[in-house]
Amino acid sequence: MPSNVKPAKKAPAKKVAAKKTAVKHAPAKKAAPKKAATKKATTQKSAPKRPVAKAAKKAPVKHVAPKKAAKKVSVPSAAQKAVAAKKAAALRAKAAAALKLQKEREAKAKAAAKEKAVLAKAKAAAAAKAKKDRDARAKVALKEREVQRKAREKAATEAKKQREIDAKRKAIENEKLRKLREIEKRNQDELKRQERRDAEERKRQEALERKMHSKPYGDDPEFLEELRVLLLETRDATNVDIAIMESEADEMLVDRERLEYDDEDGSSVASDIQRDQKKDLASLLRLKVDEIDVALARIADGSYGRCDECYEPISKARLLAQLPVFMCVSCRASV
Repeated sequence: MPSNVKPAKKAPAKKVAAKKTAVKHAPAKKAAPKKAATKKATTQKSAPKRPVAKAAKKAPVKHVAPKKAAKKVSVPSAAQKAVAAKKAAALRAKAAAALKLQKEREAKAKAAAKEKAVLAKAKAAAAAKAKKDRDARAKVALKEREVQRKAREKAATEAKKQREIDAKRKAIENEKLRKLREIEKRNQDELKRQERRDAEERKRQEALERKMHSKPYGDDPEFLEELRVLLLETRDATNVDIAIMESEADEMLVDRERLEYDDEDGSSVASDIQRDQKKDLASLLRLKVDEIDVALARIADGSYGRCDECYEPISKARLLAQLPVFMCVSCRASV
């Protein structure tokens, strides 16, 4: 149809009904080829579903100018349209049934998949729970084994520590016993040494007492008498020397008072020194006289000739050479 042709206005209801009756009584035309029918069915199937009662609005058809001579377009009749509509409705029903069947199948498959997923999830949950239980039991068993191992190690450590403590205590006790035995032995040795020292000291004291009261020349009265005579002579000579020294010192004092000395030349100082020396010598001689008296007393009791330091006898030669003498040569040298 040309593009400038306007669509026909809707006829009144009476005219439409008349047309329908006319179509019913009209002779049926030849059916279109199968290919065309299938094409229409596919087009109608792919088309969206709309209610049959309402007539679809026909879009205006644009006129395309043919390049060559335009062919004549055959317009289908109302019967053909009805048959095509029936076929389309049958195809739509069939497609709807197929779609419904497909949806049911999909729903069943989805339900089966969902059930399968639920079973798989339950199975996985059961497996996870079983694994969790196994892990928990293994963890508990491992913890128990670890606790038992630690308890065994602790018991072994405590036993070892106790053995070490016992060994240490035993060693300390043995060391104490050894020290006590050593102390007892040392005390006994010290006691023995002390006893020996005491015995030696007693012997030494006894020997010293014997020496202190010894009379080395008591069995030689002639020698003692000879010493006594020599000592008396020495004492007399010493007394004479003392008298001489004192008289000379007195004379020097009298001369100093009688004569006038010149103090400038120092003669008075020299005279005083000489007089002091004579006085000191006289004092020494008096000490010697006292020693001679002590020696005479010892000769009287027979103890003269014994050293005052070592209490050993002094040799006769020394007793005769030096009057008086109270120490031996070795003791005198060590003083």
